[in-house]
Amino acid sequence: MDDPRHRAKQPVSPLAGSYGHPLHPILVTVPIGAWVSSLVIDVAAHLGTGPPSAAEASLWLIGLGIAGALAAAATGFLDLLAIPPGTRAFRTALTHMSLNLAATFAYVAGFGWRLGDGTVSPAQTALSAASLACLAAAGYLGGKLAYRYGVRVADENTQAEGFVPENAVMNTEEP
Repeated sequence: MDDPRHRAKQPVSPLAGSYGHPLHPILVTVPIGAWVSSLVIDVAAHLGTGPPSAAEASLWLIGLGIAGALAAAATGFLDLLAIPPGTRAFRTALTHMSLNLAATFAYVAGFGWRLGDGTVSPAQTALSAASLACLAAAGYLGGKLAYRYGVRVADENTQAEGFVPENAVMNTEEP
């Protein structure tokens, strides 16, 4: 019988990244970075310390985050397909995905709301902050998937390679 833990470590497609090197974790840095930056710019604009083009910069950072979220979602969905249904890991992954989709849809709505305004209202900033909080909850669950359940993480035998002392001589020949 195939161990479901082994199955969840294997990529279902080369598009998901190779064994031990999934693409989803690196792709999520784009929306996270863009959306955190947009919120920082919004707050700076409200405090009067942001540049005059802060609203436009924030708008385009939100747009960049949306584009990055689509790429991250595609690879994340491929990773989801590797998790056996009916498991805690699968339920956690569905919740992770749902929270990420909710955050992304909120940012899409916020992007549309901001188009053509040239300013950022406190309500628009609040939507970004709430969306970012949703994204943080999803990130917590993503960490649980990787670090607690080991989804798309190399198995312990593979990990052991990294703990062999570099100065150890691997010589099978007799002197």
